[in-house]
Amino acid sequence: MRDAQRWCAGHTIDDHPALAHAVRVAVTIGEYVPNPSPELIAAALLHDVPDFVPRTPDIYQVLADAYGPQVPRIIAALHAEHQALDMPNPPIRVSDPPVLLASTADKIVALRSLLRRAHASGNVTNFLRARPALLTLLPHFRAFQQAAHPRVPAGMSARLDTALTLLERAAASIPTVSE
Repeated sequence: MRDAQRWCAGHTIDDHPALAHAVRVAVTIGEYVPNPSPELIAAALLHDVPDFVPRTPDIYQVLADAYGPQVPRIIAALHAEHQALDMPNPPIRVSDPPVLLASTADKIVALRSLLRRAHASGNVTNFLRARPALLTLLPHFRAFQQAAHPRVPAGMSARLDTALTLLERAAASIPTVSE
């Protein structure tokens, strides 16, 4: 937790301190996974660190030295997944259980935060219209949820499904770039 506090300090995700996002991802895993491994929780707490720290020294080596090989492996996979969202047709990978659990929890936290912020804005449609990249990614997130469904705890899949369904309904009347 100390490293998460240090490396997340001064950064924000979804208009909140980055540490709050990291803790929510770890807590979400704990809500659905009985006795999650310490490595999975550490990776959840540190998953956005590659975006926050300088490349020198190599952050993955620093993480491996501090936490062993699993934590940086999970974080690297999540980081690659995040970067792929900026590309056309990002891949959906569900074969690595720890990465899948962390990725699903991260999506739950991020999408629920977007929903809260959309409602707090007073105009959900305008809030979503101002985020065309999100609208374009909704089908990808739905495909991810469907691929992950048989591989993650049922309640976790249902929670992601609910967040996506609410966003899809709210976005249904907004034309996307491809239309």
